[in-house]
Amino acid sequence: MLDGQFIMLIGTAASLGFLHTILGPDHYIPFLAISRARGWSVRKTVWITGICGLAHVGSSVVIGIIGLRLSYRLTNLEAFEAFRGTITAWLIIAFGLAYMAWGIKRAVVKRNKKKVMENLEDPSAHQTSKKSYKQLVPWMLFIVFLFGPCEPLIPILMFPAANINTISIVLVAGVFGLVTIATMITLVVLPLYGVQKVKIPGLQIYGHALAGSLILLCGIGIQFLGL
Repeated sequence: MLDGQFIMLIGTAASLGFLHTILGPDHYIPFLAISRARGWSVRKTVWITGICGLAHVGSSVVIGIIGLRLSYRLTNLEAFEAFRGTITAWLIIAFGLAYMAWGIKRAVVKRNKKKVMENLEDPSAHQTSKKSYKQLVPWMLFIVFLFGPCEPLIPILMFPAANINTISIVLVAGVFGLVTIATMITLVVLPLYGVQKVKIPGLQIYGHALAGSLILLCGIGIQFLGL
């Protein structure tokens, strides 16, 4: 027979997984913006979002388990997670700023010097650089989300679950993680279908710059507005 406290924790895990994701625009706006700007397929977007979501939840789970095993105080773990949150906010700000600057530069070059650049550059070298940058962006997102903490997971779910048994910790963290990742993917994919159909003449060239600015605003909102 299932314990009432355990059932309550499972329900809380599902609710918090959904709410903390939907109320945190940094969980989905970066993926939506970059997917639209870079022309990622829906399948690729889902994979990258899912892997980053797994890193996001998994890092907090590992920290929580280590803290429980070593009997760290909850206040110490919360302070460490808050510190990680600050690092993540600044990483998002730096990433958004760099991506926006690159997007603006790319748009200016593409708009005003496209023919000149094509004549002067070695096409194969240009393609290699472009390919390398494409591979770099998903890794940058992964690193940002690896540092990103799931603030409610350890104090509200894992520590209370530890008072029941080890299996409860695993199940509660699993439910929280599954709901979080599923919500992230849903909030990215559903708007993406609509955004892909919107074509604004003359604006597409600034897609990367707009994506960077949205990511930058997310980071600013997290760091200075407590989103």
